[in-house]
Amino acid sequence: MRPIDRLLGVMAALRDPERGCPWDREQTFATIVPYTIEEAYEVADAIEHGDKAVLLDELGDLLFQVVFYAQMGRENGDFDFDAIAEAAATKMVSRHPHVFGGAQVADTHAQLKAWEATKATERDAKADGRRASVLDGVARTLPPMTRAVKLQKRAARVGFDWDDLADVLAKIDEEIGEIRHEIDTGAEVDRLEDEMGDVLFACVNLARKLNIDPEAALRRSNGKFDRRFRHIETALAKDGRTPDQATLAEMEELWSAAKAGERANKGG
Repeated sequence: MRPIDRLLGVMAALRDPERGCPWDREQTFATIVPYTIEEAYEVADAIEHGDKAVLLDELGDLLFQVVFYAQMGRENGDFDFDAIAEAAATKMVSRHPHVFGGAQVADTHAQLKAWEATKATERDAKADGRRASVLDGVARTLPPMTRAVKLQKRAARVGFDWDDLADVLAKIDEEIGEIRHEIDTGAEVDRLEDEMGDVLFACVNLARKLNIDPEAALRRSNGKFDRRFRHIETALAKDGRTPDQATLAEMEELWSAAKAGERANKGG
């Protein structure tokens, strides 16, 4: 038995109305979504840490999510795993005429332009009589920062973008000025949230222009914060204290020491 057939059989058994797992039987497309998102992030985490054994395990968990949806689709008479695989293969062949057809592309840039042209044609076909938008297909359920990047990229492809990095930096300054004004005038939380969103959106735009993944950049900063704060806790524990028993000045000094240590280790 092929491994994929075995996995499909395991999933069918888990969903068996009489002998299956009670938890698995109760799940729906909607209830599985959070687990799918979590598994995708765990794949990314394994890749970031370069752990191939963990990556193998996490990729299996992510594949199991697809198999779960396929089983529920089969039960509803909508689709099965073969239909999912066939649709994916057909789509990829259609989007790569330079590989599976006679089209020619000069380089990666040309290939990406051709890819976007094909996707635009697909969006027009899905528009079902309404006017298609270049923003169609950017899922609203994406993590907000990832969705911001995708929205910006789509708009940039039709010329709605700054060429000069200075303009992007100026926009960030403008948005910071606006939220500073709202803070100074005692604005309501709704207004502050609106302006805070604009600041973040502008920062995402800067990351995009620098060819930096803002999600990866923030994960990196999260990691630094995690390491340095744990250094503070460890250093204070040697004196029998916890952070809430130290002053801010003491913690900032320990933070600076952790930061200096990291730089020294990189230099070495």
